[in-house]
Amino acid sequence: MFFAFHIGCYDRYMTEGMAGPGRDRFLLVSASTAGAPAAARVRVWRKLRSLGALYLQQSVCLLPAREPVRRQVQRLLASVRADGGTARSLTVTVDDAADYAGLVADFNAERDAEYAEVVERAPQLLAELEIETARGRATYAEVEESEADLERFEKWLAKIAARDYFAAGGGPAARQAVDRCRAALAAFEDAAIAQAGDDHPPAAAQPPHLPGPARLRTADPAR
Repeated sequence: MFFAFHIGCYDRYMTEGMAGPGRDRFLLVSASTAGAPAAARVRVWRKLRSLGALYLQQSVCLLPAREPVRRQVQRLLASVRADGGTARSLTVTVDDAADYAGLVADFNAERDAEYAEVVERAPQLLAELEIETARGRATYAEVEESEADLERFEKWLAKIAARDYFAAGGGPAARQAVDRCRAALAAFEDAAIAQAGDDHPPAAAQPPHLPGPARLRTADPAR
């Protein structure tokens, strides 16, 4: 896919032309780890993917030119150069509205695929909670294990949301899926607490302990 990019010079002493109402500029990032340690290639790929980079071709990708993203890209490219690789980032403006819409759609398609995976996997946790409840195994140990599963879902969803720059349509369904897991776990925990109470009934009430006569005489100020 090719786009009519307008390459803009980024200079803190100059003001760039607006990309259009409500439009983002993009960072066109090129990073080559040839000459760098083998681990550098994996590190660069993982970092750019974690930022939600849209690859146009091998070693060339796009990211929204938002300041938090720009800072992370600059640090990454500096590390690539320090390792002996080559790296460059240019600020580009997509002038054509259709091209811009196409880019946004491509970014959103990648996020939607990630959100869909959350929606697909979340019912597994719900099913596990239902099975354990039906078996009468609502225990503290099971609660802890399910809490760890829910925490993984929440962290996973948070990472996707952090790179969802254009509010992909799959986000609400993924958040609802995780919310359902959270609600189911809360109900499971309530069941575990109730079951623990049933397993350990309160001790039978004991009559109050009354002090013996000797103690009463010692405490009697009249004697």
